[in-house]
Amino acid sequence: MGHTPFGYRIENGKAVIDNVAAEQIKILYQSYLSGDSLATAAKKAGIQSFHAGIGRMLRNACYLGNEYYPAIIDPDTFAAAEAERIKRAEKLGRIREPKEETAVAFPTAFYIKEATQQFDDPFQQAEYAYSLIEMEVHEDGSQ
Repeated sequence: MGHTPFGYRIENGKAVIDNVAAEQIKILYQSYLSGDSLATAAKKAGIQSFHAGIGRMLRNACYLGNEYYPAIIDPDTFAAAEAERIKRAEKLGRIREPKEETAVAFPTAFYIKEATQQFDDPFQQAEYAYSLIEMEVHEDGSQ
């Protein structure tokens, strides 16, 4: 299976509509909009795929048509299916709200003591150099 979306085939380097598969896509959208689950809508359309694959088909904007793919689904049907998908996800509590990130005060003022030792081992020298670093940051993040 290639990267060509279900419902299309490539002929002479151009995407053309596969009429049988395109009809299945239309039935999938109509069944889903009539209230069927993803699996039931896919079964009615004669499409064998996993739940996630059917969900991706419903969200695939290629079906609206673009510079390469001809349109199979009209924009109103596509928008209605997306609205229905979001409505069902919200009803099942599957919409993730981004968590508020807490502000972290990163040290902004660093002070380093003058080096007084020299080591032949570069790793030991690095450890020594890092041990000389001091910093000063207040609780509110100011210096």
